[in-house]
Amino acid sequence: MGIRNWIRFFTHTLLIGGAVTGILGFIIRWNEFSPLFANGEWKEVLSVLTWLIGVGFTFSVISQMGFFAYLTIHQFGLGLFRSYWNFIQIALVIVVLFDLVYFRFKAFSNGEAIGSYLILAATLLIFGLITAYIKAKGKSKNVFIAALFFMVVVTTLEWLPVLQANEKSWLYLMLFTLLPCNAFQLLMLPQYNQKTSKAG
Repeated sequence: MGIRNWIRFFTHTLLIGGAVTGILGFIIRWNEFSPLFANGEWKEVLSVLTWLIGVGFTFSVISQMGFFAYLTIHQFGLGLFRSYWNFIQIALVIVVLFDLVYFRFKAFSNGEAIGSYLILAATLLIFGLITAYIKAKGKSKNVFIAALFFMVVVTTLEWLPVLQANEKSWLYLMLFTLLPCNAFQLLMLPQYNQKTSKAG
């Protein structure tokens, strides 16, 4: 990818992260921010929005670092494990989903039901399956497995800082920012590469 198209790719992903976090931040933390709207404190609202967009930019950069790390790891896995790489990726997806439910429940439950932990893992899996299906449409199963691996395993690694803190609003905010950023990169990278090829 040429520098110009890479900058566009980076910027578009950055804007997605900022926009999603800016909107969802108010929705997820509405109980905290609703008094600002009720009292007409628009300067404070703008200040919070600016802060949320900045947080979204940070999440987007984490997403992009994860994506380019994944591209390297995927090539390394193909070269080292060859035909076993698909099985390894599937195994890692299963392990990560199990870990998201069972080990987080054991660590943080404090008497609460396991349902919320299942919902988070299911959300990640369903979004990953949909993205992988779109990515692999008309292509081989290898593309589907690689896309699912990225959307589940790599997204979870990017999500790790707030998973360890286990603060609910941040859990949802970061996840629902990472997912569209990661899906955009996975689905749109070939188009940016084509633009570079045509320009060349």
